[in-house]
Amino acid sequence: MSKLTALVIGATGVSGQALVKQLLDDDRFAEVITFSRRKPDFSHPKLTAHLVDFTTPDTWKRLVQGDVLFSAMGTTRKQAGSNENQYKVDYTFQYETARTAAENGVKNYILISSFGASSSSSIFYSRIKGELEDAVEQLSFSKIRILQPGPITGDRKDKRIMEKISVKTLRFFNAIRLFKNYKPATGDDIAKAMISSLFSDGNRIERIQLDKIFDCEQEDKP
Repeated sequence: MSKLTALVIGATGVSGQALVKQLLDDDRFAEVITFSRRKPDFSHPKLTAHLVDFTTPDTWKRLVQGDVLFSAMGTTRKQAGSNENQYKVDYTFQYETARTAAENGVKNYILISSFGASSSSSIFYSRIKGELEDAVEQLSFSKIRILQPGPITGDRKDKRIMEKISVKTLRFFNAIRLFKNYKPATGDDIAKAMISSLFSDGNRIERIQLDKIFDCEQEDKP
C-alpha cells in the first residue's frame, strides 16, 4: 500500500497533538500537513505546518490536498466568548474545511464529535456537533468515520472545571463497575481510535460511540 498524506485541523488541542505525533510515528503515513492558527511546538521531517485564518478559506483551500482529513477541532463557549464564536469553530470552520477537502478529491474523513451529538438536541453544544455530523455525511468522501467520545482528558491550557468534576465522578463509578460506557478517554486514546478507524472496514459512514472507541483502537496495529 502506498504511504498516505494526512491532513489535520485542530492539531494544537489535546487530541490533535496526540494525533499528529502518532501519525508522524506511523510508517503508513509519508506526510502530515496541519492547518492551525498557531504553529505546533515541535518539528519533524514529515510535518508541514500551515498557519491559516479559517475565516478566509480562499487563502488556504488550494493547500488541502491529501488522502485523509482528520478533524480534531473544538472549543468551549468560555474559550470562544459567545455562542456565535463557538458555532464558528465547532461547525463553520470544520465544515468548510471538510467541504474543501471533498471538492479537492480527499477520499477519507475522520471527525471527533461528541457523545450525545444530535441536530435536534436542546443543548447548544450537542446540537452543533450533530449539525456538523449531518452536514459532513452529505459530502462526497469514500469513507467517513465519526467518533463520539465522552469527556476527553489531558493537559489543557484552559481550565475546564466542570469537565474535571465529571471525569472524576465517572472514574469513581467506573471503579465500581457502573457507567462503563461513559469511560473518559485520553487524547492518546482518541488519536489511536481515529487512525485505526481509517483502516477499518464497514459501511461508508460509521459512527463510533463511547466504549467502542477503546475497541476501535485495538483493531488495527501497524
